[in-house]
Amino acid sequence: MKLLLTSAGISNDRIRDAVVDLMGKPISEASALFVPTAIYGIRNGGDIVRRVINGSLGDPFCELGWKSLGLLELTALPSIKKELWIPLLQDTDALLVGGGDCQYLTYWMQQSGLAELLPGLLRKTVYVGLSAGSMIMTQFGTTYGNHVLPPETDKSLGLVEFALHPHLDYEAFPENSQVNLEKLAATLPMPSYLIDDQTAIKVTDEGVEVVSEGKWKLVAH
Repeated sequence: MKLLLTSAGISNDRIRDAVVDLMGKPISEASALFVPTAIYGIRNGGDIVRRVINGSLGDPFCELGWKSLGLLELTALPSIKKELWIPLLQDTDALLVGGGDCQYLTYWMQQSGLAELLPGLLRKTVYVGLSAGSMIMTQFGTTYGNHVLPPETDKSLGLVEFALHPHLDYEAFPENSQVNLEKLAATLPMPSYLIDDQTAIKVTDEGVEVVSEGKWKLVAH
């Protein structure tokens, strides 16, 4: 398994170095696919997708200097023959999964068939999550509710045995103060990583590593 679960993208050199280490090659020699699906679950999603792709919003992610960059829209995959998109995934060095609504993203991960492919795919391809794109790989996810999915729809895929709470102490999200996130973490049965936008969690078969130039905390039970 090769996961890099970020709060806000490739926000500093240590996180960038972690991407390179997981891929085993420079970013300038690597191919990437961007999954924008979760962003459509929040307001002005279409415009946010455009800005993430062209690098005018947030930290570097798509505009990081990849050798090639493509889009993988999960909502389209159920109507496309698998032989058209699975080889594309298998030949990709990094899968960049954007933020937004965890529940919406989890639903389309499952409906598209990508969720069942991930365990095998991630032996080679590096999964780089951003916010909700990171959270869905853990035991805990959230929702904005700007969709018509049933309330009982899964909010995460649970591929790793911890919860992740991004955007720690971020001014735009006052509810994400350390005090509030610690209270939330205390209600969950699994360990929780609280991470700010300068922090990521690196997960491999060898274990879990915090990659940070910022602030983070592990809340364990």
